[in-house]
Amino acid sequence: MLRRLSLAGLSLAVTLGLASLPAASAAASSSTSGPTARLDTAAGTAAGTAAGTAAAGLAAAAPDIDVSKVQAHLTEFSRIATANGGNRRSTGQGYRDSLAYVKGKLQAAGYTVTEQPCTSGCTTNAGPNLIAEWPGGDASKVYMFGAHLDSVSAGPGINDNGSGSAAILETALTLAANNPQMTNRVRFAWWTDEEQGLNGSDFYVRSLTSTQRSTIKAYYNFDMIASTNGGYFINHITSTAAQPMKAYWDSLNLQPEENTEGAGRSDDYPFEQYSIPTSGYAMGASARKTSAQAAKWGGTAGSAYDPCYHQSCDTLNNINATGLNRAADGIAHTLWAAAVSQQAPVDDFSVAASPASGTADQGTSVTTTVATATTNGSPQTVNLSASGAPSGVNISFSPASLTSGQSSTATFTVGSSVAPGAYPITLTGTGAVTRTATYTLTVRGTGTCQPGQLVGNGGFESGTSPWTGDTAAIGAHSGQSAHSGTRFAWLGGYGSTGSDSLSQTVTVPSGCAKATLTYWLHIDTAESGSTVYDRFTVKAGSTTLATLSNANAASGYVQRTLDLSPYVGRQVTLSFTSTEDASLQTSFVLDDVSVQTS
Repeated sequence: MLRRLSLAGLSLAVTLGLASLPAASAAASSSTSGPTARLDTAAGTAAGTAAGTAAAGLAAAAPDIDVSKVQAHLTEFSRIATANGGNRRSTGQGYRDSLAYVKGKLQAAGYTVTEQPCTSGCTTNAGPNLIAEWPGGDASKVYMFGAHLDSVSAGPGINDNGSGSAAILETALTLAANNPQMTNRVRFAWWTDEEQGLNGSDFYVRSLTSTQRSTIKAYYNFDMIASTNGGYFINHITSTAAQPMKAYWDSLNLQPEENTEGAGRSDDYPFEQYSIPTSGYAMGASARKTSAQAAKWGGTAGSAYDPCYHQSCDTLNNINATGLNRAADGIAHTLWAAAVSQQAPVDDFSVAASPASGTADQGTSVTTTVATATTNGSPQTVNLSASGAPSGVNISFSPASLTSGQSSTATFTVGSSVAPGAYPITLTGTGAVTRTATYTLTVRGTGTCQPGQLVGNGGFESGTSPWTGDTAAIGAHSGQSAHSGTRFAWLGGYGSTGSDSLSQTVTVPSGCAKATLTYWLHIDTAESGSTVYDRFTVKAGSTTLATLSNANAASGYVQRTLDLSPYVGRQVTLSFTSTEDASLQTSFVLDDVSVQTS
């Protein structure tokens, strides 16, 4: 959540008639139980049976969101932050790695996923927004569910806002796994640069045409939904958009309140500025819990809803699992109420691929069995198709049309020029309804080795392409010098907490006996002694190949060599990342990067 207070947001609350409601932000106990779990007060316990029965009725149409899976996403966000200077700020590699994790999960589940670079209004070098849309439903009636993915620089941001990001991710994956009949369209968003001023969501809404904005019937925002001393807050609680969210929490006897603390401070605000209805859950930030709220929800009166708000202690230990569970289940209930058909199709079927993945060399093929089953009503004709394959991959079905309950063989023929890599492919069955399954095709390279240098612009003399990441690090900067030529990449050197990263993807040809990564690195530092404070990490994909630090400082460039032979016949992303602590600079000056094959 953005720290600033917004007078515009307060004005909006007054306009909606909400300003007289109690001040907001809060949470619950640390239990991981489900929607009918023990309530947090004696009064809640007395009402538990009735509330549980009501919740069961409300949840009948929507699946339970497994909170342990939401927590698994949080664990991954924590790991990413730890590997990237302790945070996931929008301009750092921690944000980009978080985005790549979410994107990979969504693509494998069959979503149409788009990275939207923020080309105006965002902090320099901020990463992109991530937008994912589920196929099916009326495209003129879109319901959006969003959360900011970035953290502040001070910490990993596991509650703020890993909690919202993880909850909508698992809801999206649950929607894909259940694949229900859709009446309306569902779109998910993970926003960049929220902590610097709601910049990513603001750019998204500004970039839409008026017609595109008019198709969004409601936007739901989730920012800090697991605060350890929190409460149960709903944005614009009396609005039409909020009603399914309130109904679910009412069914648990949680007595939610208006989120006045969050008014104008998170990614729902840009949507409000364009008169798009909004709501969402929150459990509170730095505001303090009242005695009345503590009596109702438990916790400590007079203390902040989140005692680790915008601090380094916002870690996995700063999560209220009960509140997270109740929020995730409420998100699913709201999605199902807004966009999922409440009636099972008269005739329905399922589609599955077995095996769900396969590997083929260039110039060869691989097959899988596509099985269909009648799940409701009578068998029907199903036409099979595929999408998402890279250019050069041909997919055929034998037969291409069948009756539900029968199977087909899908053949993936890989051309000789297809780049090695893993490709999620959506297999679609179309009948009275549409059902999908995901197959992951891994392409390996073949052929004879062509010895040579694979890295583009390894000396940084030709602008920044094809490097990605913090490309402002590339240039002929004063204060450092190149190993050769005039340009180099200066990572770090700030003397404050921060991270820089540069990446490039290369394809290592098959048939090579050896592939070797070499680079020249000059490390200079204001640190003293052998204690490690600042680090330089080299990765191939997610594998760390080397870690250097301020303790390796030297007066000039040193050539470093790493073996890339395990990546022969594969596509791999090479990344160079610096991370600094809060004081005393260390500069990692990189030049003349190459990958030689032989």
